[in-house]
Amino acid sequence: MYKTKKNQQFKYPKAHVGDQIDQYFSTEVADPYRWLEDDCSQQTGNWVKEQNQFTKSVLGQLSGREVIKSQLKKHQDFERLEVPFIKGKYIWFFKNSGLQNQSVLYRQSLDQTEEAEVFLDPNLFNSNGTASLAGYQFSVTGKYLAYQVSENGSDWNRIYVVEVASGERINSTGIESKFSDLAWVGDKGFYYSRYDRGCNDSFSVKNDQHKLYYHLLGGREDTLVFGNTDEQESRYVSAEVSEDGRYLFAYSCKTTSGNRLFIKDLSQPDHGWVAAVTDEGSSVWYLVSDQGWIYFYTNLDAVNGKVVRCRADKSQPEYWETVIAETDHAMDCNISGKYFFAHYVVDVCSRVKQYDFSGNYIQDIALPGLGSVEGFAAEKNQKKTFFGFSNYTTAKEIYCLDLDTQEIELFKSSSSPFKGTDYLSEQVFYPSKDGTCIPMTIVRHKKTQLTKKNPTILYGYGGFQASLLPEFDPNIAAWLELGGIYAVANLRGGSEYGKAWHDAGCRLNKQNVFDDFIAAAEFLIDKQYTNSDFLAINGASNGGLLVAAVMLQRPELFKVVVPEVGVLDMLRYHTFTAGAGWSYDYGTAEDSQEMFEYLKAYSPVHNVISDVNYPATLILTSDHDDRVVPAHSFKFSAALQAHSNGTNPQLIRIETDAGHGAGTPTSKRLEAKADVYGFILQQMDFSLL
Repeated sequence: MYKTKKNQQFKYPKAHVGDQIDQYFSTEVADPYRWLEDDCSQQTGNWVKEQNQFTKSVLGQLSGREVIKSQLKKHQDFERLEVPFIKGKYIWFFKNSGLQNQSVLYRQSLDQTEEAEVFLDPNLFNSNGTASLAGYQFSVTGKYLAYQVSENGSDWNRIYVVEVASGERINSTGIESKFSDLAWVGDKGFYYSRYDRGCNDSFSVKNDQHKLYYHLLGGREDTLVFGNTDEQESRYVSAEVSEDGRYLFAYSCKTTSGNRLFIKDLSQPDHGWVAAVTDEGSSVWYLVSDQGWIYFYTNLDAVNGKVVRCRADKSQPEYWETVIAETDHAMDCNISGKYFFAHYVVDVCSRVKQYDFSGNYIQDIALPGLGSVEGFAAEKNQKKTFFGFSNYTTAKEIYCLDLDTQEIELFKSSSSPFKGTDYLSEQVFYPSKDGTCIPMTIVRHKKTQLTKKNPTILYGYGGFQASLLPEFDPNIAAWLELGGIYAVANLRGGSEYGKAWHDAGCRLNKQNVFDDFIAAAEFLIDKQYTNSDFLAINGASNGGLLVAAVMLQRPELFKVVVPEVGVLDMLRYHTFTAGAGWSYDYGTAEDSQEMFEYLKAYSPVHNVISDVNYPATLILTSDHDDRVVPAHSFKFSAALQAHSNGTNPQLIRIETDAGHGAGTPTSKRLEAKADVYGFILQQMDFSLL
C-alpha cells in the first residue's frame, strides 16, 4: 500500500514576490515571478535547488516506487530496432539493447551474411549519457556521414563529419547549428541552418533570424546562401538537394505551420533564387525529381494533402499538375524506389497506398492490423524498403517490402515481454462541448471491470498538427501491468483529420482543445471507467499547456495533474528562444486586444487563484530546455504554491543536464517515470495488484 498523509500541510520553499507590472493595451498585468526567467541568476539557481530538495523529500515517501521502477525496467529491457535503410553497401539501423541510454547506429552487409557491427555509439559521446545524436545524413554516395551531437538535451548542437570507410572524424571542433536539417551536394559538402549566436549564456535568449549555410569539406569558412535579405527573413529555414545535385530547395517560414519555397539551380552559379511559393498559408516540400519533373507534397488548395509535379522553369502553383489527388483523409507521402507511398490517417490509424510516379494506383499495403506505420523511405534506385508497425498493445515489428515482387517479409519481430493479447485497446467517439465528435483510444486489461475506481491516465496534446496515432510505449505497458487504464484523446489542434482539424484548435479556437479534453474526462467518468478520485491527466510541451489549463478550468474533475515541459506563460512565450514561431497556433498578446484577452483568459501562469483546492500536481521541466524554457514551469509552480491551501501537494521536479525531451538518457527517463507513476498512485491511495 502506498503511504499517504491525509490533509498534510506543505511548507514550500519561499519565492520572492516581485512588483513587475506589464501594460497590455489598456490592461495592467502583474508578473510577480519575472525574476525566475533569469536562468543564469543565483536567485533562480537557489530556488531550483530548494524546490528539487523539497520535491525529493516528498517523493521519498513513495513506498511502492521501487516496485514501479522494476516494472518500468522490465518493459524497457528488450532489444528494439528503428526502421532500417540502405545506403551504399550496407543496411543501416539504430538498435537499443534495452536499457542503453542512447540507441546505437549499426551497419550490416546487404546480403546479411555477416553480423551487424557498431558504427556510431552515442553512449560514448560523454561519460554520463547526456550527449545524444540529434540528427544525421549520409552524403550522396555514402562516403561520408554528417551527424549532430546535442549536449544535455539542448536544441543547439554541433555537426561532425566522419569518413565511412575508415570511421575517422574529419572535423574535430564541429559546426554549431540549431533546428537544422543536413542536405548534401554529392560528397563535396552540405547545407545546414543556424541562428547567430550571441555571448549570452541564458537558455531563454530569443532566436529570430535563421540562416542557411553551405559547408565545403576542407573549406575554411562556411558560405551564407539564404537568409541575408529582407525577402529571405525567416524564423526557420531548411534545405534539400535533388538526387542529381542540380536543384537546391529552401523552405522558409516564420511559424511552425506553412512555408515558402525557393529554388536555386546549382548548375547555374550565376542564377539566383526563384520564388516558387511566397505565401506561408500552406505547406509544400520536395519529394523527388524524375525525367524532367519535380514532385512536391502540398496542402495548398488541398487541406488533406496531395502530390503535384511541375517543370523546374515553371515551379509556381499555377503550373502544378496533380499526381495524387486529395481525399477525405489526411495524407503525407514518402518515396521508395520509383514509387510513392501515401500514408493516410483514417480514424487515427494508418493506411498506406502505393502509386507510381504517374499517379497510377498500385496497391494497398497489407498491414498486420490497426495501428501506425513508419518508414517507406528508400532511394530511387533501390529495390527494397522497410517499414515498422505497432499499436498500444503490439510492440514495433519491422517489415521489408521487395519493390520488384511486391512481397512483404518480417525483418525483425519484437521480443517485448508485454503480453498484448491480455489487453484490450478500444476506440470510442464522444461529443465535445460544441457537439464535434472526438476519437479516443482506451487501453486496459481484459479483466478490468468498469467499477469507477480504476486508476486512469488521460493523455492529450492537441496542437501543431501533431497526430497521436497508436504506437507502442514500454512505459504505457508498465502502467497497464500495474493495473491502470490508459486513454489517449485525439483533440482538435492536431492533424488526425487534416489542416481543418488543426485550425479548429488554433488561436481564437484554442478553447476547443480544452473543451475536447474535458469532455474526454467526463466520458471516462460517465462510462464508469474511472471517477475523479482516480483520474490523472498528463501532457508534454503543448500538452503541458493543455493539462495545466484544464486543471484551472475544472479543478474538481481530476485527482492528479502532470504537466511536462509546458508552455504556461501565454503572454510572454514568444519572447523566449524560437517561441515566436508558435504564433500560428497561439497568436500573441501583441496581435490585438482581443487576442491578448483570449490568451490571458487561459494562460496557466495568470489564472491561479486562492481558495481553490487544485488537484495534486507534479510539474516536470529540465534546466537545459531551450525550446520551452523552464521559466514557464518555474513561474507556474511558484504561483500554485503561493495560492495553495496546503491539502494537495504542488510539486516541481527539475531535471538537470536535460532538455525538452529528445536525447534524454534512458536512466533519467526511468527515474522520472517512476516518480510520476508513484506520485499518481499515491494520491489515489491505490494498492499494487
